[in-house]
Amino acid sequence: MNYKIRLDMFEGPLDLLLYLVKKDHLNIYDIPIAKVTQQYLEYINFMQLLDLNIVGDFLVMAATLMQIKSKMLLPAEELAAQEEEDPRAELVKKLLEYEKFKQIAESLKERETSQQEVFKRPKAESPQGIPDSQDKEEVYFEASIFDLISAFSRALKDVPREVFYEVVKDQFTVEQKVHDILHLLLVESEIKLSALFVKSKSKTEIIVIFLAILELAKMKEIIARQDAAFEDIIIVRNKDNIIPYERRDQAHPAEG
Repeated sequence: MNYKIRLDMFEGPLDLLLYLVKKDHLNIYDIPIAKVTQQYLEYINFMQLLDLNIVGDFLVMAATLMQIKSKMLLPAEELAAQEEEDPRAELVKKLLEYEKFKQIAESLKERETSQQEVFKRPKAESPQGIPDSQDKEEVYFEASIFDLISAFSRALKDVPREVFYEVVKDQFTVEQKVHDILHLLLVESEIKLSALFVKSKSKTEIIVIFLAILELAKMKEIIARQDAAFEDIIIVRNKDNIIPYERRDQAHPAEG
């Protein structure tokens, strides 16, 4: 399979570290560096397996984690003799600063959304004067690239070992899976990513489905969301990117 994808939605190495810390509810001031380094390298391996566009910063951070890990393995006496502070101190400082920056950015984004709501039409009311329940705002978390990779890694582990050795006659393509997923979303309003993986018959099909999801997200055709952080990922159509029925003729005028 030869398919490379570049993602505008890609976060950086500090995002991945924060994700790993929060996912396992770790103490950011006392990071178990060996565990986090192992998980970080696993995510890097998955990115390389998927032929994603990994920038050098991810590899630099991997080297930094390995260096910190090696220092942490030194005997306490030898570390004290070098008169060094906790090898993790600089990394923790960067993570805390970056987390604060992200919180500020999220706050500004919420303010922007709030301002946009001011100019929206009043919501339609039912004959009884009660706002239509269909117009209620949905509350959800948008899944990050790392949430998607986490779901992908679980899917590979859940596939029975014997399935990996089956001779797969069908050839799967990203383009065909993109079409299949969009067609399925015409029938169903939402799809669990895990359900797509469960129906897969091979490791190759799981990889192609995952790449199709990334491609659809990049095209802004879908939104990958979660009801709560780190929960199951649900795929829905991006309503902002659907051409209304009455405008389709204008978008695709009939020939002749």
